[in-house]
Amino acid sequence: MDLRSRLFPLQLLFGVSIFPVCWSAQGKYAHKLMKDLFANYTSALRPVEDTDNIINVTLQITLSQIIDMDERNQILTTYLWIRQVWFDAYLTWNKADYDGLDTIRIPSSYVWRPDIVLYNNADDQFSSSMETNVVISYDGHITWDQPAITKSSCKVDVSFFPFDAQQCRLTFGSWTHNGNQMDILNGMDSADLADFVENVEWEVLGMPAKKNIILYGCCSDPYPDITYTLQLKRRASFYIFNLLIPCMMISFLAPLGFYLPADSGEKVSLGVTVLLALTVFQLLVAESMPPSENVPLIGKYYIATMTMITASTALTIFIMNIHHCGPEARPVPEWARRFILHYLARICFVYEVGESCLSVQTEKTAKRGASWTVNGQTGREELALKTRNTVASEAGDSQKLKDHKEEVEDDLSSALSPEANVAACPSSWKDGASVNTDYGDVSGAVGGCGGRRGTGGGREGESVGAVGGKDSGKRKELLFKGQCICHHQSLLRNIEYIANCYHDQKATQRRSGEWRKVAKVMDRFFMWIFFIMVFLMSLLIMGKAI
Repeated sequence: MDLRSRLFPLQLLFGVSIFPVCWSAQGKYAHKLMKDLFANYTSALRPVEDTDNIINVTLQITLSQIIDMDERNQILTTYLWIRQVWFDAYLTWNKADYDGLDTIRIPSSYVWRPDIVLYNNADDQFSSSMETNVVISYDGHITWDQPAITKSSCKVDVSFFPFDAQQCRLTFGSWTHNGNQMDILNGMDSADLADFVENVEWEVLGMPAKKNIILYGCCSDPYPDITYTLQLKRRASFYIFNLLIPCMMISFLAPLGFYLPADSGEKVSLGVTVLLALTVFQLLVAESMPPSENVPLIGKYYIATMTMITASTALTIFIMNIHHCGPEARPVPEWARRFILHYLARICFVYEVGESCLSVQTEKTAKRGASWTVNGQTGREELALKTRNTVASEAGDSQKLKDHKEEVEDDLSSALSPEANVAACPSSWKDGASVNTDYGDVSGAVGGCGGRRGTGGGREGESVGAVGGKDSGKRKELLFKGQCICHHQSLLRNIEYIANCYHDQKATQRRSGEWRKVAKVMDRFFMWIFFIMVFLMSLLIMGKAI
């Protein structure tokens, strides 16, 4: 066994025994240093040898976390690390006299501390800071690191909510010492953000520091302070998906109320439902916003949308009133017929059945075959066909026309005979029976013919009368003379009353149809207008997020 291995246990024993002696020596000198430093020391006075000297305090802030931003009460809650460094002329010593001891850590209450406070503090208890130790160096420099949860007042501008950016100021300064007694210096040009914990709602853009010297009206001495401006930008994703997008989707339902059929009875109900839904979202935003004159951007969007929906509901009521115009309604004015039914209907793609965007339906009357009535009674189909053939051949040979006319008159005479019309006319016929033949729109109808037959079927006389002449002749009246014992004057009055009622009904239906089309065109027109308005408002509000 060599000599080194024999001496190792002795070296180990000597090392273990020497360490407690060294530590006990350090503790011994530390106690001695405390007694020597604080024998004649007071923490009530500024630690300067000359009262005219200015004590310099270096301030440095580290932002650790943004706890809360209360927009309604305008209070910012933050977690800060505050470091203050100053020189104490009465707390210096020689390291050699105390076994090389260069620093000691003692409670901060033992030494003089600068009365630096947060000027815009909004905490009602002022007890958010923690009492920590100070580090005293042999050269008299004292370092005090103090964590604090601060509540500071912050002027919140919600004009562009939820795409807003806020600037909250934290002003630190001495409460009693003026600039001739204590000066505050910046430790850094901005707050330290190296240990900052990211906030889910706010993004920190920076926290620059600026020194200010303020002259207050009460005092002639200057008061220095350091103002840290916390620059925040709101993360708008939460509000976009929970407030904006639902509002936009609801807003696009409002123009669809114009597309809903008027007979469904749900047009006004849809508008009122959308209005109530937007009111709920508006209340959610108003609860979180401070009561100020600056209306937030999303609030303006809600107000504009609610105004638009209110206007659409009012227009819907007005259009439904037009749609349900009754028989007492006046005809559509000429300017409305020309502008709305002609031009605006094409622009809004409103067409009737059979119309298209390339060909607009024109007023055409379907060609009808000839029909005839005997004192209001419709004749047989064979006789109507013969009458139609007579009209078609009027432009041809006159002799054929005369023969064909006599054949029709024979059929009419047989139809007018009492024997043939016992079932059709229980009152039988009498002299003066009239036959009206309607040729519709068949062109070439000219003149008219009529004949008189005797009771025995022989021809007594013949007369031809035209209604409308050659150009507009669409109706022929054949006059016959037969034996009928019914009161034809009363029958004719009844038929005339029925015909007038029918014509009035058709005119009323035509007027109602025109007013319904006017309402439909106005519905489509306002639907496109409101769709464009909703799209532009949504585009503007989303443009703020880019």
